[in-house]
Amino acid sequence: MTQLSKTDPPGPDGTHPPGPAEVKGSGAASGVPDDEFAFRVTRRPRPARWFAVLAAVLVTVWLGYTVVVNPNLHWDVIADHQFDAVILEGLWVTVQLTLVSMTAGIVIGVAVAVMQLSENPVLRVTASAYTWFFRGTPLLVQLIFWFNLALLFPVISIGVPFDGPKLVEWQTNAVITGFVAALLGLSINEGAYLAEIVRAGIQSVDPGQREAGATLGMSNRQILARVVLPQAMRVIIPPFGNQFISMLKTTSLVSVIAGADLMTVSQHLYLANFEVIALLMVASLWYLALTTVASVAQHFIERRYSPGAAPLRRRMLTNLVPGRTGKGAAS
Repeated sequence: MTQLSKTDPPGPDGTHPPGPAEVKGSGAASGVPDDEFAFRVTRRPRPARWFAVLAAVLVTVWLGYTVVVNPNLHWDVIADHQFDAVILEGLWVTVQLTLVSMTAGIVIGVAVAVMQLSENPVLRVTASAYTWFFRGTPLLVQLIFWFNLALLFPVISIGVPFDGPKLVEWQTNAVITGFVAALLGLSINEGAYLAEIVRAGIQSVDPGQREAGATLGMSNRQILARVVLPQAMRVIIPPFGNQFISMLKTTSLVSVIAGADLMTVSQHLYLANFEVIALLMVASLWYLALTTVASVAQHFIERRYSPGAAPLRRRMLTNLVPGRTGKGAAS
C-alpha cells in the first residue's frame, strides 16, 4: 500500500490528506478508544435449532437402543447368516444384475436419446413411444411379463417373417429363465429413464459447440462422441448415479420371478427357518453396504467432472510442495 506523506498533492480544500499514523490514532485524538470503532458480530440465538438437534439425538439413541436390546431381534442369527454362502451367492447375482442392466440401459438410453433429437420424425416418434410405454408401466408388471413370455410366444425362432421358413427355433421356457427375464425387464426399463437423462445432458450443451465441430470437418458421430457427450457428462453424472443406486435396490423386485438375487435367497432361508426379521436385516445390511460404496464412487466421479475442480486441486497440491510455491502460484 502506498503511504501518504506531506509531499502528496493537497486536496481540493488545500489541506494534505492524513497519513496512516494519523488515521490510526484518530480514535485516541478524539478521546474515544480505537476498540470502540471495531465491529462486534454476535449470532442471533436460535433455541429452536438446538432443540431440534437435541430431539434428533435423543430419538436416534432411543431407536438404536431399542433395536440392540430387543429380544425378538436375533443378532446371533444375523451374524451366522451375514456371510453365509447362499447369501453371498445371491449378493453376487444382485451385483451382476445391476452392472449388466445398467450397461445395457446406457447403450439403449444413448441410442434412444439420439433418436429423440434426430431430425427424422419416424425416429423421434419411435423413441418417444418407447420412453412413454416403459416409463408409464410398472417395472413389476414388466418383469412378470418377460418371465411369462412363453404364454404369448411358446417358441422363439429366427427365419423369414410372416410364417415363412424358420432357420433356428428355441423353446421360450428354456431361454427365458428367471435371470434372463430379470435382465430384460431391468435393462429395457432403465433404458427409458436413462434416455431422458442423456437427452437432457445433450441439450444442455451450447449449440455453438456442434457448429464448431462441424467447421472442423467432424461427422455427426464424431461431434457427439468427442464434443457433446464429454461436456454433457457434468449434467448426466448426478442423475445417473442416483439411477445406479436405485437399481441396486430395485433388483429386489426380481424375487417375484425367482431371480436368485439377494432378496430371493433371503426369502428362501426365512421360509425354511422362520427367522423373517433376522434374514431381512441380513439383506438390508448388504444393500446398505452396496449403496454406500456406490454413493462414495458417485461423489468422486461428480468431483471429477465438476467445472474447475481438477485445475484447482492441482494448483493446491502444487502449492503444498515445499520449494514450489512460487512456481505453483505462477502457473
